[in-house]
Amino acid sequence: MKAFVMEELGSVGFADKPEPSPGPTDAILRPTKGLVCTSDVHTVHGAIGERENLTLGHEVVGVVEAVGSEVDHFDAGDRVAVGAITPDWGSDAARDGHPSQSGQALGGWKFANVKDGIFAELVHVNEADANLAHIPDGVTDEEAAYVTDMMSTGFMAAENADIPMGGTVAVFAQGPVGLMATKGAALQGAATIFAVETVPERQELAREYGADEVIDFDDVDPVEAIMERTDGDGVDAAIEALGNSVSFEQCVAVTKAGGTISNAGYHGEGEYVNLPREEWGVGMAEKTIATGLCPGGRLRLRRLLRLLDEGRVDPTKMTTHEFPFDEVDEAFRLMETKEDGVIKPLVNFE
Repeated sequence: MKAFVMEELGSVGFADKPEPSPGPTDAILRPTKGLVCTSDVHTVHGAIGERENLTLGHEVVGVVEAVGSEVDHFDAGDRVAVGAITPDWGSDAARDGHPSQSGQALGGWKFANVKDGIFAELVHVNEADANLAHIPDGVTDEEAAYVTDMMSTGFMAAENADIPMGGTVAVFAQGPVGLMATKGAALQGAATIFAVETVPERQELAREYGADEVIDFDDVDPVEAIMERTDGDGVDAAIEALGNSVSFEQCVAVTKAGGTISNAGYHGEGEYVNLPREEWGVGMAEKTIATGLCPGGRLRLRRLLRLLDEGRVDPTKMTTHEFPFDEVDEAFRLMETKEDGVIKPLVNFE
């Protein structure tokens, strides 16, 4: 079968690979829609080390092609979504309430990390009963593709931020994860949402998803602006959605004592992420730093799909470009360069 792979560090291309087959608890998925993620770019440039001939991608929906003998909830022909994170649900970490970390730190992240990803004509899914979810009839494949990572990760960022009803929150960066964090904060009842972003198209979407004020970091210092607009108090919570040390420090700086810094960004460069000592209250300001990896699993996906089915969010506003599978290399290049106002490229497999 045809697959789009990381050939080696810094190099991508198409390759022929053997078709996968399911183990007893697994499924094989024939993709219909997929999305390209910036984390794939980080991977190709070495964020998780060397990889060779690794199929890229982790955001996909499609139709079940085959299932293993012990799969109970899914059959060939079912239309399904699979999470970007596919934990081992029998692991100690899963039993301890941290399935995304199954086996080791980030261990639930398998696609395009420790196993082939989704940019292929067929995709292997481990523990199908726990990691797949049926797509409701009223939800399109394009909509459903967003629950696999962007909605799950962005909403996780808002959930981890512990935003009080009527509280204040600053979301640093309005890429796809940041936009969904902004929407998640609005759904959670934040009264004032500051969105920190400089790209006009992303600023506009941030407002559509619930931002009350957009702060352009090219025009003003975001820390000074947020502190001024909160009368020097700071916000109840700040969300880092970029994976950048500077924006992380700014999150710490604008969060009030006793507040929460929620990190959803992928820090793919550098040896350390620093804390601003004074703004951290020299370590004693009771500021909580919460981190998380995209939650996976059937129950999580079902809840997110229900939000789509009820019309509570439209993630397809983030789709700026579409490509056939044969041109996924161009979609990847666009995500790498961030040209042409790209937010999220959709890949059509059919």
